Amino acid sequence: QLVESGGGLVQAGGSLRLSCQASGRAFSSRSMAWFRQAPGKERNFVAAISWIDAATDYADSVKGRFIISRDNAKKSVYLQMNSLRPEDTAVYYCAAAYCSGSGCRTLQSFDAWGQGTQVTVSS
Repeated sequence: QLVESGGGLVQAGGSLRLSCQASGRAFSSRSMAWFRQAPGKERNFVAAISWIDAATDYADSVKGRFIISRDNAKKSVYLQMNSLRPEDTAVYYCAAAYCSGSGCRTLQSFDAWGQGTQVTVSS
């Protein structure tokens, strides 16, 4: 099971830190990722971090602004979001998968999902 927290309302240029707490077997040996879905749009890849070496991958739209990290001892993954823009407004989902490389960008690779947390960036 995955549970996200940390969403909220922030002004453009501000920062938020999302957290995802895993329980059970949802975290062990899995790569973790964040996806987001804006109203009326598809769910899209944001960032991923591998289990083996903590290698990270980012969507071009967030590269240089967002940072994904994980704490395996706490079974948690985080998304530090800086320089937020109105177009970052979406529901953010945490997900877990046995994947690597570009496979961790694919929605269908993930079989464990959180319930989502709303991020709203005002202009």
